Amino acid sequence: MTSYDYKVIIEPDETGGYVITCPSLQGCYSQGETIEEALENIKEAILLCIEDLEAEGEEIPDPSKSLIATVMVDV
Repeated sequence: MTSYDYKVIIEPDETGGYVITCPSLQGCYSQGETIEEALENIKEAILLCIEDLEAEGEEIPDPSKSLIATVMVDV
C-alpha cells in the first residue's frame, strides 16, 4: 500500500462548520462541523478521488509537487 501526504486547506463555512479542499486533486473537497471531522471527511474524499483517477487510467498527482504560499495584497 502506498501512502500519500496531501496538503489541504481548511476554511470556516458561512453557515457553520468548515470546508476543506485538496488543491492537488481538482474538485476534491469535503466539510465537517469541526476541524477534526473535516479532516476525517477529506481523507475519505481523497481516497474516492484517487480511486476515480485509477479507474480512468489517469496518473495520481504527486503531492510533493504542491506548494501553498501566502500572498499579501494591498487594497
